[in-house]
Amino acid sequence: MIRIHEIKVRPGDIAGLSSKEKEALLAERAERRLRLRAGSLVSVRIAKESIDSRRKPEIFWVYSLDLEGAEGDGPLLAAAERAGVKAAPVRDEIFTPEAPSRAFRGRPVVAGFGPCGIFAGLVLAMNGLRPVILERGSRMDRRIEAVERFWESGELSALTNVQFGEGGAGTFSDGKLTTGTRDPANRFVLESFVEAGADPAILYRQRAHLGTDALREIVVRVRERIESLGGEIRFETSLAGLRLEDSGGQDGLRVAAALLGDGTEIETDTVILATGHSARNTVRELYDEGLLMERKPFSMGVRIEHPQELIDRAQYGAPHAELGLPPADYRLHVKTSSGRGVYTFCMCPGGYVVASASEEGGLVTNGMSNAARDAENANSALLADVRPSDFPGEHPLAGIELQEKYERLAFELGGGTYRAPVMRVGEFLAACGKGDAAGAAKRGGKAAVPSYRPGTVGADIRKCLPDFVSEALAEALPMLGRQLEGFDDPDAPMTALESRSSAPFRILRGDDRMALSRDGRRVEGLFPGGEGAGYAGGIMSAAADGVRLAEAAGRLRPLDLRS
Repeated sequence: MIRIHEIKVRPGDIAGLSSKEKEALLAERAERRLRLRAGSLVSVRIAKESIDSRRKPEIFWVYSLDLEGAEGDGPLLAAAERAGVKAAPVRDEIFTPEAPSRAFRGRPVVAGFGPCGIFAGLVLAMNGLRPVILERGSRMDRRIEAVERFWESGELSALTNVQFGEGGAGTFSDGKLTTGTRDPANRFVLESFVEAGADPAILYRQRAHLGTDALREIVVRVRERIESLGGEIRFETSLAGLRLEDSGGQDGLRVAAALLGDGTEIETDTVILATGHSARNTVRELYDEGLLMERKPFSMGVRIEHPQELIDRAQYGAPHAELGLPPADYRLHVKTSSGRGVYTFCMCPGGYVVASASEEGGLVTNGMSNAARDAENANSALLADVRPSDFPGEHPLAGIELQEKYERLAFELGGGTYRAPVMRVGEFLAACGKGDAAGAAKRGGKAAVPSYRPGTVGADIRKCLPDFVSEALAEALPMLGRQLEGFDDPDAPMTALESRSSAPFRILRGDDRMALSRDGRRVEGLFPGGEGAGYAGGIMSAAADGVRLAEAAGRLRPLDLRS
């Protein structure tokens, strides 16, 4: 099998084709590119699919293809050389999680059932270790009911919400599967999603996503697979702490039991911490128990919305449906004069801004979209860097204190009913003294109506943002408007507060992925990971970290001398 690149197809040529018809068209284009006779290729497989819109209105789907010929790779490579096409042999990448090499005492415990916890639990279950997975929130059906009730009425459940419950915070998101890491475990994660019912196109799509509606079903199927392999998921059960003991004179501590919120405990020598970035009470308890933590940069800002058609025209030159393309997206980043970064994050084409609070009296937003991405608005987080030097003190968890302060201010500014404060870009820039830089003229058409439920309140959002964040956003908006026409449209609504893009702390771990204590000792059998420990930044990187944590737990040296 060989791989070739840069096979271009106009959107109109491929729109509406079935998978088999699409493969036949790509085979024809590949044969033409290599100057082969028709029917020379035995199989054609898409390795990568992306959109090239750099020369709009000339827009193309661009493919990398894996080709198999009836006579092997040699004739194909020779044909590619004659045609001046770069080609190289390629082999299937097969990743199998490492099997454990030691015995466990008791069943391993995984705290959290988001992407990191799901895949740690899956790998442990695949190896016959029957993990016990703790999730403070509810199973999917009850979680969806609780979240919908919150969005309709403002009635918040502090245990089951957008942050907590089956699937973690990613369940109510766009379900993006992009990652900057090249971990081979990524392929295992994607294939596991496909096995659970995801569109196989996620294996090759450049910016693959699942969508909230599809992700809900996929997560349940992965959970059912874990259960079928002997794993146990205990919903509405939280990790309250750990029982640690000396590791037998080896200058370290070791896990003896996981303490649960109901006062019981599970004796075990292995706990994987996959609690997510919002389990603040658990993190504080673990800090009090002596774990080594440090401050970590994070970001804070707002959710900005535009009509999806505005984004389509800026990126494609026309509405996506007219071109046979998916809704357009974007990714923007600038540096302000002070050196502070401002960027867009978790961009959701055809999506919604959603209420994502997990604590009484605090207001948080996030973005989500369904698989079809067919809502009227596009939205993304618009964030400014928050550095440890901005934190209110040197404590390792001072960033949480900063988050909580501004989440409370946003709640109060919205009227104390989980309605969110919102401000138009033009109003915001004028309030920041940038009225003469209010952006390009209106693009025409109707302005985006804020999609946040249970509702919004017009307010001066600077009152729930640190001054340095407001200043950075005001300086950055016109620059971002030059990168993407219409981004700084004066009518674009900005909804506060987006404060949970990542954790503002890190639970430190060694090269063996085991936690460290503040007195310099290793905590044997305790494996912190994912977004909640500061080691991931999205579904894919968190899931891959979960795979690696399960592997590391299996390499923990045997402790047969325990009494």
